[in-house]
Amino acid sequence: MALSAKLNLRQSQSMVMTPQLLQSIRLLQFTQLELDRFVQEQIEINPLLERNRNDESGPDLEPAPTRENGVETENAQSQDWSMDQLEVSATAIADKLDTSLDNVFPDDPGHAENKQSPSGAMPGRSGSDVIGRPDTDFDLEAIVAGDLTLRDHLIEQISMTLRTAPDRLIAHELVDALDPNGYLDTDLDELSARIGCEREDADAVLGALQEMDPPGVFARDLAECLALQLRRMDRLDPAMATLLENLPLLARRDFKALSRICGVDEGDLIDMLAEIRTLDPRPGLAFDSSGMEAIIYDVEVREGADQNWHIELNPDALPRVLVDRDYYSKVSRSSLSPDEKLFMSECLQNATWLERSLDQRATTILKVATEIVRQQDGFFVHGVSALKPMTMKIVADAIGMHESTVSRVSANKFMLTPRGMLEFRYFFTVAIAASNGGEDGHSSESVRQRIRALIDRETADAVLSDDTLVTMLKKEGVDIARRTVAKYREGMNIASSVQRRREKRALAVANG
Repeated sequence: MALSAKLNLRQSQSMVMTPQLLQSIRLLQFTQLELDRFVQEQIEINPLLERNRNDESGPDLEPAPTRENGVETENAQSQDWSMDQLEVSATAIADKLDTSLDNVFPDDPGHAENKQSPSGAMPGRSGSDVIGRPDTDFDLEAIVAGDLTLRDHLIEQISMTLRTAPDRLIAHELVDALDPNGYLDTDLDELSARIGCEREDADAVLGALQEMDPPGVFARDLAECLALQLRRMDRLDPAMATLLENLPLLARRDFKALSRICGVDEGDLIDMLAEIRTLDPRPGLAFDSSGMEAIIYDVEVREGADQNWHIELNPDALPRVLVDRDYYSKVSRSSLSPDEKLFMSECLQNATWLERSLDQRATTILKVATEIVRQQDGFFVHGVSALKPMTMKIVADAIGMHESTVSRVSANKFMLTPRGMLEFRYFFTVAIAASNGGEDGHSSESVRQRIRALIDRETADAVLSDDTLVTMLKKEGVDIARRTVAKYREGMNIASSVQRRREKRALAVANG
């Protein structure tokens, strides 16, 4: 068989992931804050992009028109005090009022500062050269008091508590070793060797720092943090100290063993636990100024007068941009170098792509939200108990999109409903079979809520075990396994039936 080289011409189609296509996919997953940040970056680097003026929300500062004799007229006060009329020189004011604006008190310390500007305009209060016109560089946020940090709060106390320079040096080193929760995250032996002090001096300074506010700061573990707060309240007795030494037993809710170790009955133990619950396990977080980003909903669902659900996009969550094609045409007609023409062409292409991608993103979000509301109509009417099992494939098939697209749209998107603000993915739940052989089944979220409701109604004499919950759910038409009930219960941070029985009995004894 002879070997030879041949040329064949073949036509085929394939999906090519261009950079713009990858960016469009990323846009679907962006949260509102990420999207707004991305749009702002594109506006800064692209001269053809600008924000839609209708997108910049703000108070309407124009005076409302009034009617006189059936004719709309502007507010007379706004006419008398227009900015143009306020831009007058000091000389004009002096001539009109027949007086002088010179400082007649030469000993006034502010005389030099209040001199007229070379142009003759009277200085304004905020450093402007014109009366009534504020300085353009004035920033109100620059004079707002900053947030007090934990370090600043402790440094103020150190300056008033510790007298000697060596003690203050040790204290500053210990402050720098605090974690955001207020716990001391360093070894005292290592710290003493590093700054050249005795370990006894470091222990003495640490003892003084542990008496500072907030209570519990400079603790090295949770037990010491709680002990410092209880000592401040004069409640650190031997029984409480023993309880803090056995926190693992408390986490397991082994009240019988704790009662025996602490030497108290179950009623006193319940009171001790109630005191511990009032303490702050992370005292440093009270000074955390980072805060949390506010959630801005993407879609609003409300009931209309026609008893139908109306789905609307939130305009605050959709940054809109405009492409300045007039500027592009004007620049293109001028003499540009080849590189400049290529740059402007790329800017127009990127701006057009971003404008189209934002519109497509908004349309896709609205389609997915509309289908979710249509599928989960019972939830909006009756609540969680009527939540239907629904997968992303069901929604994707209904709106003619790929399942991965629905997954990206549902990520980090929120819906404002009459039942609260919920994430899109809240509505996607797996199905649990019905015991009567029904086809629809039950939503896993509705089953979780049913388990919680049954446990909330139990009494100390009839605590429901996982097997009992399985039996009760099967009577209600839910075919569920015991391990699934245990998984849902643990996911909701609900203790086992044995631990719940101990707590309820101890609480009953405490209440007499």
